[in-house]
Amino acid sequence: MVKKLFAVLILCSVPGFLSTGCSVNPVTGENQFNLFGDDVADDVAMGRQWSPEVEKEFGGAFEDEHIQSYVDYVGQNIAQVSHAPYIEWHCKVLEHEMINAFAVPGGYIYITTGMLEKLENEAQLAGILGHEAAHVTLRHSTQRMSEQIGVELLLSAVMPENASAGVAQATSIARQIISLKYSRDDERQADAIGLSYMMRAGYNPYEMVRTMQMLEKESEQGHSEFLSSHPSPENRQELLLEKIETSGYNTAEMKVRKDDYQRIVLERLKQYKEKSKK
Repeated sequence: MVKKLFAVLILCSVPGFLSTGCSVNPVTGENQFNLFGDDVADDVAMGRQWSPEVEKEFGGAFEDEHIQSYVDYVGQNIAQVSHAPYIEWHCKVLEHEMINAFAVPGGYIYITTGMLEKLENEAQLAGILGHEAAHVTLRHSTQRMSEQIGVELLLSAVMPENASAGVAQATSIARQIISLKYSRDDERQADAIGLSYMMRAGYNPYEMVRTMQMLEKESEQGHSEFLSSHPSPENRQELLLEKIETSGYNTAEMKVRKDDYQRIVLERLKQYKEKSKK
């Protein structure tokens, strides 16, 4: 008990790591339980620490540099119009057949090749990245980590008994970050804020509605992991359409960029698969 109390006191004295738990969400202005400080910037060190472990769980980042650069380019466009343009954002592709995307605290966004194959254009990619960026700025991951992972595991990861224990705890937390479950309220917020990021970046928001239609269909067939960790709120598509129709944007003039996406992503993924079979 004394050892644990001593550890808590040490961690609470480290800026940006653990706080007393009460903070104000920087996007909504609402009070929330979060052990990791008061701002997205407080999550950056954690993201930097755990993102390599997350990538290891998927066997590393996808090797195609053209696709990686393209996804990161679209992600940076979203990041610059988000509520946290002042942090360093990272958008990476993971080689995995599951249809999924997720965010690690502090500006680390991941999307699988399985998801990329299901998208049709750059606007749809921007919609997914915008949704994940919203989870980051709304600090949903660290909020859920505060509730679900618990202080004891975090303390053991920061102060492992030995090197092998530290590696084991790092892997454990990485897996739990990947499998964090958002609430339907989280998803409503991420839908609304992510959609606004997408529109601010100049992308046609109706493509996000089409993406959600695709994801719900894939989920019903048991092919998508996205909606298992991102539970679909009731009337999701209707809520998106309402936000679009009251946004004031002239969507007819907004970007879709199907040809670029087809050439840079879909064709290269097809070539990669064909090459891998040989």
